[in-house]
Amino acid sequence: MPPARRRGGNTAATRSGQSTLSFGSKSRVTKPSATPTTRSQKAKDLEPLVSSLPEKPSVESASEPEEVQVTPTEPSQPHVAELAVRQQARTEIEQPVSEEDQKASNITERDLAKYWKQEEAKRRGPRVHQSDLTTHEKILRHFDLSSQYGPCIGIARLKRWRRANMLNLNPPIEVLAVLLKEGNDSKQRAYIDELLS
Repeated sequence: MPPARRRGGNTAATRSGQSTLSFGSKSRVTKPSATPTTRSQKAKDLEPLVSSLPEKPSVESASEPEEVQVTPTEPSQPHVAELAVRQQARTEIEQPVSEEDQKASNITERDLAKYWKQEEAKRRGPRVHQSDLTTHEKILRHFDLSSQYGPCIGIARLKRWRRANMLNLNPPIEVLAVLLKEGNDSKQRAYIDELLS
């Protein structure tokens, strides 16, 4: 037979003087406040703050606005990460022409448009925020966001494509075609990488 429970005022809550919480329908726990504030009380509290603000000049006394020298937010020199990606792209472009490079050079603009149309068909809705981008840029950004080919931060797109191909991850040949057609190293840095730096 289990031991009997003790009943009565010998519980821990009554010994310490702490009240117990009741979760019934009649219980109501409220936080006591010092004094109820009214709209007039709040206005009185704000009067010293408003009076200390400087007055706005009237329209008649407004003078010509001062010319402020605006400094460009973009640095005159490229970011260190940008320089590193450009160097990676140069070394990748200098690599000997491979079989994949030859296949990519045979891909036409029509093939690229067809590839992108197939990629768009996989989605539920259109990419509204990319309506002003070219097909080449859309393909490159899609490649940037495809995580199955490895990280895209701090690495040239061409190097990332070749690494994924070397690891048999089957990156799309259309991306290589776009990268080789662009030729310059300005499109080698992932868009996400640009946003993060």
